Amino acid sequence: MNFLQRFGRQYAGLLLLGAIHALSFAPGPLPAWSLPFVQIFTLAFLAYRVFKSATPGQAAISGFMFGLANFALGFYWLYISMHEYGGMAAGLAGAAVLLLAAAEALFIAAAAALARWLSGRHLLAASGYAWQLLIAAVWASSWTLAEWLRGTLFTGFPWLNVGYAHVEGVLAGWAPLLGVYGLAWFASFASAAIALLTCAKDTSNDARAAVGVGCAIIVGLLGIALGHIAWARPHGTPIIVRLVQGGVPQSEKFDPELIQRGLDTYMQLAMLPPKEADGAPQLIVLPETVVPLFQDRVAPSLWQQWLDISRERNARILMGVPLHDQQDGQNRYTNSAISFDAQTPLDTLLAGNPQMRYDKHHLVPFGEFVPPGFRWFVDTMQIPLGDFNRGAVRQALFPIEGQMISPDICYEDVFGEEIIQTVRDSDTLGPGATILVNMSNLGWFGDSWALRQHLQISRMRAMETARPMLRATNTGMTAAIDSNGAVRAALLPMVPGVLDVEVQGMSGFTPYVRWGNVPVLAWIGLILLLGLLLRRRATPTKPETP
Repeated sequence: MNFLQRFGRQYAGLLLLGAIHALSFAPGPLPAWSLPFVQIFTLAFLAYRVFKSATPGQAAISGFMFGLANFALGFYWLYISMHEYGGMAAGLAGAAVLLLAAAEALFIAAAAALARWLSGRHLLAASGYAWQLLIAAVWASSWTLAEWLRGTLFTGFPWLNVGYAHVEGVLAGWAPLLGVYGLAWFASFASAAIALLTCAKDTSNDARAAVGVGCAIIVGLLGIALGHIAWARPHGTPIIVRLVQGGVPQSEKFDPELIQRGLDTYMQLAMLPPKEADGAPQLIVLPETVVPLFQDRVAPSLWQQWLDISRERNARILMGVPLHDQQDGQNRYTNSAISFDAQTPLDTLLAGNPQMRYDKHHLVPFGEFVPPGFRWFVDTMQIPLGDFNRGAVRQALFPIEGQMISPDICYEDVFGEEIIQTVRDSDTLGPGATILVNMSNLGWFGDSWALRQHLQISRMRAMETARPMLRATNTGMTAAIDSNGAVRAALLPMVPGVLDVEVQGMSGFTPYVRWGNVPVLAWIGLILLLGLLLRRRATPTKPETP
């Protein structure tokens, strides 16, 4: 049997399981109720392989193969943006997706190696209840640390964090306390507990190994109970918001000959009369870069049309637009959100300096800034990219109709530790957000999993903060999410339309808003330190030479 045959027999199953694991991050093709179970049980197979590995190096290979398939399939939509819309050669675009998947899989490999090293054979062979719990906790801590590192290093890319598979599971009630990383810890603990129970079949140690599964069940029951706690209270009176989805194909959005057609589509949708006489929107929200040109390259007449729409509908407008201005004599370019009404002076819009302005803070690598050494890669794509300037993490919020609106742009809502800073009160910038608004253009990725995966992420942010989250997107998923993370209404992807919803702002701080990731990271550090100390204590020392 040659090397490839041996390799295939050993790791083909892990590749398949990693691919199935990638299906758990959004409904379709799997039903929503199944996602938490698919995530935990597929990860349990990896944990079993890690625990059975002869060495940490062997465990690392298993983790890498599982992660490679998970991320390659989970990120397949990046191929669409690079090849179909970016004009990159198919082979190079595919290789880029695999390279990113491999880079992300290295974190999984490191987690597997660390878990195997800390839970050496002396621990795996131990039969006490405490040892079983410690091994499961070491696995969960190693995995969650890897999740946090890949969501933090090199600006971070925490997409496909296993916690997002549990938006509707029994663990969801823990989100307001411990955030997505807390859910990731509990989910990976459950997977390790199942793996250890399977391992115990070889040692007739089922009863002691089952203690981990029992603890996971208790955590799930507590999660159900926590889901009934009201972490926030209504703030002010509800407001009616119109979310606009233009459905402008990405191939047309930046085409100079078709830009006006896209703008006309959005203007017509924004101008639609309310469905009910008493349901007139007070705020109209449009997606990221709905005006796909810098504001000073747009004719004043077009800005006047937007002001006329605001006057006609008697509503404030919130939209995404790239801005160009000067600061300290230097040109400054930002991906921004602005809000204005009929009384806003035209010259402030032309200058890109309305009273309500938000500049995107967390920029997308290769999309809004070019990482050092990768200019050649960006040059292979025909995508309008640039190096944008960053805004501050905490900026002045938008006081609208008695609510404090906090906009974020594109994948900024992937970073819960940054979103909670907008919810907290600021000594200099005033009270925190009562309503969150995400403005995105996922047209780059077609009608792919990216749209549904992003919706799950937004739902997690609502759960963590106990704030409603409104999503206005170009092609989907445009939706209204309540403060419990439930989708109240949504538009079909890729179809133009408007969603008029009544939204109740909320106030009050969840434990996660107050403490962020600190409790989870401290717990992870404590478990890994305990595992290290016990490993050193249990490892036999070499006899001294006489």
